Amino acid sequence: MKGDLALLGAVGAAMVAVPAAVLLWSGQPLLAQAPPALPVSLPSSQTAPGEGDGLNQGAFSTPAPGSPSSSEPEGDSRPVEGDEGPQTQEALPDTVKGVWRSPVTTLRILDQGSGEVVELSLADYTRYAIAAEMPASYHLEALKAQGVAALTYALQEAIAQRSLPEEARDPKLKGADFAADPGDRRGYMTEATAREFYGEQFDYSWNRITQAARAACRCVALYDGEPIAAAYHAISAGDTTERAENIWNGPLPYLVEAESNWDILAPGYKSTLSVTDGELKELLTAAGATLLPDPATWLSIQERSPAGYVTQVQAGSITLHGNQLRNLLGLRSSAFELERTHTGYTFYVRGYGHGAGLSQAGADYLARQGETFDEILLHYYSGITLAEVVLSGEGM
Repeated sequence: MKGDLALLGAVGAAMVAVPAAVLLWSGQPLLAQAPPALPVSLPSSQTAPGEGDGLNQGAFSTPAPGSPSSSEPEGDSRPVEGDEGPQTQEALPDTVKGVWRSPVTTLRILDQGSGEVVELSLADYTRYAIAAEMPASYHLEALKAQGVAALTYALQEAIAQRSLPEEARDPKLKGADFAADPGDRRGYMTEATAREFYGEQFDYSWNRITQAARAACRCVALYDGEPIAAAYHAISAGDTTERAENIWNGPLPYLVEAESNWDILAPGYKSTLSVTDGELKELLTAAGATLLPDPATWLSIQERSPAGYVTQVQAGSITLHGNQLRNLLGLRSSAFELERTHTGYTFYVRGYGHGAGLSQAGADYLARQGETFDEILLHYYSGITLAEVVLSGEGM
């Protein structure tokens, strides 16, 4: 999973949908002609299992006016069903209260590889998203939590996109709700791709993913009756998760600090990256920085959030957010320390991803301590409620 994001305004304020330019878990250096701006929307697409930031398809947008709220189903509303139908469905936990009628019965996704728009049921999308976003070896309850997060974000995005007037929609999406690249395991992964990816472990892995999706596709995370922007990441910085406003440019009441100090136990919690003065000079000057002759003056950390993520770096003549420097260098997270060496700089990095919302490593840890998927979601997303998804007869 990969990349970076940004968010507009507080809850209740309008969110502007902008196509994502940065993949959440890409980890690839970003060369720019100007200081890389924090995007004004949550970016689209995810990546291969266990690779960093997860977040969710498409840009962050205003929830549709009159979006469905928790109430009893009416007319021909029906529950979301897995492949084998309702007879195989397990009972949902007691914390999943009431129902939420979804006007979205299928998701329309632009396949960035083929350029075609594909349509997936909520059940299929949930399964494919779990496959792309989390290792199948994670605990089953963690896989379920991941599925609910991915589906919730997709529903939020689809409702927002479909509520826009035609002239306000991004023509590059070709009428889709968001974009993904399933061939490269970004956003979701089809069964055929999973078969190739998992090889001899396919049957075991796919069975676990399918089992998790049967429960996850029936649940949605809500705040004030609306699906949330359910951000997630691979590994936190090792104390708490990060607040939305320290990553993007506005708060969200459900994306605040949540304890996740057990993430220090996760494989890959710490990483190191060294860059030479020549490499750093090329990147910073491409970003618009003017540099003094002495390389020791090129970088200094100015501010850090309480969760440990760098929020301001002085890079020569320009000031960058920690996530902007992360993108430039391909760091695994913006929770880092700097060390000047004889030939350049070394970055000592903690965690993987932007740090907001669900920690996937944390979810796996909590599940192995006996917590269920609903308890995990309620831990990482503050003040939310969980509801059962039923499909509206009319749709959008």
